[in-house]
Amino acid sequence: MPAKGRYFLNEGEEGPDQTALYEKYRLTSQHGPLLLTLLLVAIAACVALIVITFVCGDPSRHQAVLGTAFFTLAVFVALYVLVYVECLVRRWLRAMALLVWVCLMMLGYMLVFDSWMKATHMGAQVPFFLFIVFVAYTLLPFSMQGAVVAGVVSSLSHLLVLGVLMKAFTMPSVQVGLQLLANAVIFLCGNLTGAFHKHQMQDASRDLFIYTVKCIQIRRKLRIEKRQQESLLLSVLPAHISMGMKLAIIERLKERGDRRYVPDNNFHSLYVKRHQNVSILYADIVGFTRLASDCSPKELVVVLNELFGKFDQIAKANECMRIKILGDCYYCVSGLPVSLPTHARNCVKMGLDMCEAINRVHITEATLNHLDKAYEVEDGHGQQRDPYLKEMNIRTYLVIDPRSQQPPPPSQHLPKPKGDAALKMRASVRMTRYLESWGAARPFAHLNHRESVSSGETPVPSGRRPKTIPLRRHRTPDRNTSPKGRSEDDSYDEEMLSAIEGLSSTRPCCSKSDDFYTFGSIFLEKDFEREYRLAPIPRARHYFACAGLVFVCILLVQVLLVPRMAALGVSFGLVACVLGLVLGLCFAREFSRCWPARGTLQAMSERVETQPLLRLFLAVLTIGSLLSIAIVNLPLMPLWALGLPAGNQTIPSPRAVSSRELTLCELFPYYTCSCILAFVACSVFLRMSLELKVVLLTVALVAYLVLFNISPCWQSGCCGHTVANLTETNGTLSSSFCVWKDPKAMINFYLVLFYVTLLMLSRQIDYYCRLDCLWKTKFKKEHEEFETMENVNRLLLENVLPAHVAAHFIGDKLNEDWYHQSYDCVCVLFASVPDFKVFYTECDVNKEGLECLRLLNEIIADFDELLLKPKFSSVEKIKTIGSTYMAAAGLSSPSGTENQDLERQHAHIGIMVEFSIALMSKLDGINRHSFNSFRLRVGINHGPVIAGVIGARKPQYDIWGNTVNVASRMESTGELGKIQVTEETCTVLQGLGYSCECRGLINVKGKGELRTYFVCTDTAKFQGLGLN
Repeated sequence: MPAKGRYFLNEGEEGPDQTALYEKYRLTSQHGPLLLTLLLVAIAACVALIVITFVCGDPSRHQAVLGTAFFTLAVFVALYVLVYVECLVRRWLRAMALLVWVCLMMLGYMLVFDSWMKATHMGAQVPFFLFIVFVAYTLLPFSMQGAVVAGVVSSLSHLLVLGVLMKAFTMPSVQVGLQLLANAVIFLCGNLTGAFHKHQMQDASRDLFIYTVKCIQIRRKLRIEKRQQESLLLSVLPAHISMGMKLAIIERLKERGDRRYVPDNNFHSLYVKRHQNVSILYADIVGFTRLASDCSPKELVVVLNELFGKFDQIAKANECMRIKILGDCYYCVSGLPVSLPTHARNCVKMGLDMCEAINRVHITEATLNHLDKAYEVEDGHGQQRDPYLKEMNIRTYLVIDPRSQQPPPPSQHLPKPKGDAALKMRASVRMTRYLESWGAARPFAHLNHRESVSSGETPVPSGRRPKTIPLRRHRTPDRNTSPKGRSEDDSYDEEMLSAIEGLSSTRPCCSKSDDFYTFGSIFLEKDFEREYRLAPIPRARHYFACAGLVFVCILLVQVLLVPRMAALGVSFGLVACVLGLVLGLCFAREFSRCWPARGTLQAMSERVETQPLLRLFLAVLTIGSLLSIAIVNLPLMPLWALGLPAGNQTIPSPRAVSSRELTLCELFPYYTCSCILAFVACSVFLRMSLELKVVLLTVALVAYLVLFNISPCWQSGCCGHTVANLTETNGTLSSSFCVWKDPKAMINFYLVLFYVTLLMLSRQIDYYCRLDCLWKTKFKKEHEEFETMENVNRLLLENVLPAHVAAHFIGDKLNEDWYHQSYDCVCVLFASVPDFKVFYTECDVNKEGLECLRLLNEIIADFDELLLKPKFSSVEKIKTIGSTYMAAAGLSSPSGTENQDLERQHAHIGIMVEFSIALMSKLDGINRHSFNSFRLRVGINHGPVIAGVIGARKPQYDIWGNTVNVASRMESTGELGKIQVTEETCTVLQGLGYSCECRGLINVKGKGELRTYFVCTDTAKFQGLGLN
């Protein structure tokens, strides 16, 4: 299985690949869309400036502004097209961002110089530079350092240029100094709110990226897990059966969490299907017991793996399917799951391929009839060697290998030792050397590859012998150093990036999505939409702190420039009290150390982030207060502040005007900046409802436009009577032509410009916030699905292998080495139901034997349930052979501890006896419910064994050794309803308090006469209580 570190990000550690992927992600999901938004706004702004110039002014007097506007418009349109079609996004995005900033600065300074040439007041173009400062942080794809540089340069350069133009350094005046200071406060507020906005967006972007990557990684790993699950299932069971089992296991896992689930029947799942015309092949290794005794554990596992792995390759080439490995016996069939007319030929062909190195092929007369005289045969005399064949009167034949009449091909095996060296070489070594040229794969090796099992296997045409495959004894090379490994990494990153690009669309407003409506960023699922709106906002109090900063800046601007009025102090005092209470509530956690009611203050502070209604109320109160305080003093200005001549009063001289306070018309740009800062304060509430932002900004915009446009200043035409506008002609003052014929057009332009910009920015931010919530939810769901799939895989693997053996093939240890282990003392059990052979019949009444197999399935399943009891945790099921159940105790002990705890080793033997008694009790219960009289025959032996996993395409855990053979003989020579043990096992059991009855000497195949004993099961139930 893949290494864990490949699929989960280590928080706090950021490698170069992750950094590059994050930059690509920011480029695709945020920088590109935000730059498109800015270019669209800039294009609209240029068009609006051109229209205002032609409609409200004299175009001939503003040729420089028009030329710059047309030039920047052409640049913005070209950049928009290039960014939209993604031609220059990846490599030249930062360069294009710098070009956009330069064009905006150029247009802004052209407006400044045009205003200076036409002698207008110095605050006229402050809103435009405030726009440049704000978009440098929010919409241009600069880093934080780059944005700070751009914002500071924009601010300082504007202050410096205006100071030079207004001679603030050569002829300083208090009023000019105050205006420059007010401009500095405005730019400072723009920089700070922009930096806060960018910092919040970067944090949100990083969180979204992490969850996005995790979601994609978990989805990729889930796909790999599914592929591995298929490989694992297909390596153990045929495809038509494995799919049914997989669905059953998943349903079972789901049903555990559903208390309302009621089983529909009392039977366990049965996966049985009857097949016609199937040929069966058994291949037995003669003299294997002696070979096993001469081998080390690793040599035995390697030999069997090479041997049976080669047999698996031969089986695949001959369209056969291995069913089981029974010790040293290879059992396969042809004609499953799809019926084949050549099933008999396939089995014989496979047998001939196998017997080239090991055996002869022994067939029945029925198989011979299907061969259509394809092979020559000779009498097999099977009835003389097997009583069953004699009883059933089955005639057998031995197939004559047609290749025996052909000259042998040149040997391609390893060079054979000559002379006495061959005689002195051990049998195991000779067998290993002989099998090395076969090159069978190691068990579970295919699970380490991401490709499916079938993708790496080339089918061999029927009738051809498989070519010799070199033995792969070297480890798999490091994938990071191989070209294939590097290509896998590249494809991995490309897959992640393509998934990010597809799921986090660069054009959310118009792209089709399975999660959002086509227009607008509202979730399609109503429950999910409600969950998003009610979700807590961890950083909500920071929004209120930033809004407080904006209030302070608005206060400073108006205190510096607006005439002293009682209304000014009252209005700002009330808003200051409201914001103070709100900030105190938000940051009560920090103040809790100084107050005794610490728990109450902390709870109040936490509610701001967790309670949506409270948070919404405080946000509306804060934003509404700022939007109001920015403009509320404009209609309350006294009449003398308008600066209008009354009656026959003459207009004051420029020197006199310069000594007084600014008129209302001169204050309009600063009121405009205050309104714009209030707009910005609304936008810093990133996670606030987009609909609420639209309502608040729209209401405020309408109110601002109405108040600015109905001002009596426009009716009196005082726009021309400003400090810088006044020129003296023949002793009187005449109004020079303003920069625009109607300055309120520019005020309306700046208000609408920021309104549209902030709405589009808020729309994009709302989309990102929703995408963040969506990915977190998807990650949670897919992680749960992955855990379910991982549990299924682990369950399947542990059903095939013991838990301690399965751990050898999980994670980094996969494909590292063959699994083999030797034990000094293991208790082996064989328990069979001999009466089942008589019980099993195939007729229409029992659905051609299906009902008989269903009963056997119930017996085996009930036996397996006993393994779940803690008392029998040391017992491992090895396999079932027909109606025979094989298990062993003592296999989970750590290596090297077998000789250290003799008492524990003997305890395993007592536990196995208790397990045998529990099996008999289970079978008695089945007999009562099924009205049968089955009885169990049990054989137990203990001693040294060798355990290992063999077989590449269908790995199987097994144990070998003389102990296993004797335990099998104890069962086959035993009696119904009794537990037969050897003399050595009897001695141990008597030491544990069990009673045994001597049976006497019996003849055991391959062992001669052995003295055996029957365990007294009546007393064992009581004596064995001490083992618990």
